Amino acid sequence: MVTIFALVLLLFNTLRPITGIKLDGNGYTDIIVAINPAVPENEALINQTKEMITSASEFLFQALDNIVFYKEVKIIVPPNWRGKYERARRETYDKANIIIDYPNPLYGDEPYTKQIKGCGEEGEHIHFTPDFLLKDHFVNSYGPRGRVFVHEWAHLRWGVFDEYNEKVPFYLTKDSKIQATRCVGEIKGRHYEVIDGEYLHCRSDDAGLPSKDCQFFPDKEQQIHASIMYMQSLDSVKAFCSIKDHNSDAPNMQNQKCDYKSTRTVIFQDSVDSDSFQTLKPLQSPPPHPTFKVIQRQNQVICLILDVSGSMQGERILRLQQAASIFLSEIVDEGAYVGIVKFSTNAFIVSSLTKIEGKPSRKQLISMLQSASANGYTNMCKGLDIGLKVLKQDDENTVGDYIIFLTDGEATDNVQDCLESAVDSGVIINTIAFGPEASDVLKTMANETGGKYIVAGQSLLSTQLVDAFSSFTMSDGDPSKETVQLVSTGSITTDWFNGTLQIDSTVGNSTTFTILYQTSTPTLYIEAPSGSVYGQSHITDNAATKTVTLNVPGTAEPGTWKYSFLNREPTAQTITLTVTSRAARDDVPPITVKTATKKTTSDGSELLVVFAEVSQNYLPVLGANVLATLKSDTRQKEVLQLLDNGAGADEFKDDGIYSRYFTKLMTAKYSLKVQVVQQGGERNLSPSTHSGALYVPGYIVNGEVVPNPPKPPVSLQSPDFGSFTRTATGESFVVSVPPGIPSPNFPPNKITDLRAEMQEDTLLLNWTAPGEDCDQGTVDSYEVRWSDSLEKLQNNFSNANPMNTSAIQPKQAGSNEEHSFLLDIIQNGTTLFFAVRSEDKEAAKSAVSNIARATKFVPRRSEIQETPGMNLTGIVVLVCVITVAFFIAAITTWRLKRKKCRSIRISY
Repeated sequence: MVTIFALVLLLFNTLRPITGIKLDGNGYTDIIVAINPAVPENEALINQTKEMITSASEFLFQALDNIVFYKEVKIIVPPNWRGKYERARRETYDKANIIIDYPNPLYGDEPYTKQIKGCGEEGEHIHFTPDFLLKDHFVNSYGPRGRVFVHEWAHLRWGVFDEYNEKVPFYLTKDSKIQATRCVGEIKGRHYEVIDGEYLHCRSDDAGLPSKDCQFFPDKEQQIHASIMYMQSLDSVKAFCSIKDHNSDAPNMQNQKCDYKSTRTVIFQDSVDSDSFQTLKPLQSPPPHPTFKVIQRQNQVICLILDVSGSMQGERILRLQQAASIFLSEIVDEGAYVGIVKFSTNAFIVSSLTKIEGKPSRKQLISMLQSASANGYTNMCKGLDIGLKVLKQDDENTVGDYIIFLTDGEATDNVQDCLESAVDSGVIINTIAFGPEASDVLKTMANETGGKYIVAGQSLLSTQLVDAFSSFTMSDGDPSKETVQLVSTGSITTDWFNGTLQIDSTVGNSTTFTILYQTSTPTLYIEAPSGSVYGQSHITDNAATKTVTLNVPGTAEPGTWKYSFLNREPTAQTITLTVTSRAARDDVPPITVKTATKKTTSDGSELLVVFAEVSQNYLPVLGANVLATLKSDTRQKEVLQLLDNGAGADEFKDDGIYSRYFTKLMTAKYSLKVQVVQQGGERNLSPSTHSGALYVPGYIVNGEVVPNPPKPPVSLQSPDFGSFTRTATGESFVVSVPPGIPSPNFPPNKITDLRAEMQEDTLLLNWTAPGEDCDQGTVDSYEVRWSDSLEKLQNNFSNANPMNTSAIQPKQAGSNEEHSFLLDIIQNGTTLFFAVRSEDKEAAKSAVSNIARATKFVPRRSEIQETPGMNLTGIVVLVCVITVAFFIAAITTWRLKRKKCRSIRISY
């Protein structure tokens, strides 16, 4: 039954969204640019950022028919910059849409956008480097910065993809012509290989395509107007590729991810702004320039507001004390200010704001947690009101401060009376729903203030409450300052609780083993990789909170650590272990894990995707074993193996983003925890497919090549950090399936990585197996069809030519399917297109796969397709033949003629 209070909260949520980019009329607001703390203070960087976005606003306005522009932008400068800046409210580094930081080693100074979701869905952030913004020579290679910004904005906001492909720069058309991979084919220019400074005719590889060293040099002056997602650097390009311009034949990411739709089609029909674009009218005059606010986060000021009402009696109050103690001892940063408030029928201050300055201040705060008794009602507003007063103790202001609010029950007062004032105060409220009876208002409170919402179980064996507190790190973008959780586990035992963990070379400072027990202190044995043993004499035992702590001195040794805990009681007791650490060195970022779901609410009708990013700064960590555990407050548990294979829920292979569908959706609140283990081995790195502006090697100006500066260098050295263990907790999510609605039968997931190859008269197809329910289980059968027309296969799969798949026995989801077929129609130059659809045991069919092309090609002399206006003539061919012959007969004369031959204008 929906209560009036729930309806009020729903309306409040609808009217007052708090985070993310917004479209206010025709203008974009709440755009956040964040500068990393590693970047030195530089006013020119701020000014260049403003100039770039101002120019981008004018370009965007023109590109989208005078409909939208950039209205308001906030620039967050690092806390260590000394200038006078406005105080940040709820803007934080991890919420930034644009990041300015030193280069990603894989991409150098190239601008790019981090995209981990599908077509039409918003990306994570845009990355610019200080050098890109401050050094003008990049303008020659990528185009004016404002144009580059709009290219990246299209990735970020509208979920479109690049229309070039550096891995497949050329392809064979269906009439066996060689074409460059791009949106429009009418861009004029020449193709060259650059060898020792000379511009030479491109050689062909074994497949008849231009060699990997072949580059396209466009004419500086063009007539073509599209497309921004191919080559925004050209002055004539002022529009996104539309249906009439779109080249659906090109093997680029836009076609692969967006089912061959043009970028403009996705922007206006499939993106987050599609509905707005249907109603917005073009402006009759140019919009004003964007307004900018330069802001800065101040000292961390945190207030713990903790429920000590009657329902918290017994083990709950103990678990609260234990988890909050770990937060105060290990998680909160040095220099932060922390206050503590407890509430029930009334609220009172346990500790005024205290600055964290070493262990004495931490111990003082922890000791104040132990004096609580649980009784009374759950008056949340009392707690919020007193908490806000505590936050004002440092500077009479609450803007940008943090609250961690925990309760296990429903409010006995009217939270609506104080919720609006809490939102207006500018605080960020992180909430913990402790147990299944915790109020739903906690999610609203977190959503409306830009905080996190975490569900924690009350089981003695559960480490969820500790994990919840451990997840509340307040990052400014410097990972070396953050606490990293290595292990979080537990056991109910009558004797020994044993295990191992891997500590890698990127962490080791402030390493702490924290053991929570139920009845009496267990005997502890912890062994370092070198054989050094830590026992009872090295630990601190807090009997009041039943907590044992080992602080490893110095930097913990990398390698395998062993632990054994003996329960000396005659009956079983619960023992849990949490291990945290920090970066081993300031100049080596630690391996981190971040986890989330695509949405934090669901009605059960749509697929829910679970993500986990494993990285070392910007470098993806590949080949890890990633397990996601989802627990509901109704005691349901699901463990998912997350994959980075570019199939199913995972959009991109080998980008360090591990993903999986969660299909068993029932009405409940779910917690999300990810455990990552990797055992040694090589970590080969290569620049993965990414979304970013195209580097142009040079232009043709007045018939001559004018080269651009070399492409920014990249570092592909594989990091050597050894085996490691990590644990991360993500924000909880809520599923509310309407009563009487049966659980959906999700069909097999769409195959997105179908590949085809022709070898003589044999066709080879391979793909990643989908599952019976999305990417889980095993499908019942496959349907493979082909056509000599991409459009026919795309628009009418069922009427395309079938292939005999009766002998195929589908494999389990995630497996590699490899199958061969004989095709007697294959001739030299034949190009065919293939697609696959799968079906489960209940006859539910997947969407049609991506379309793969294959061409039978016998190597022969071939030319790249002519670019309009640049045709080769028989005279050119004759001159080259004569020159080669003359070289054999008289090498000295040939050398005199060589420059002239190579200067002849050629296009491909």
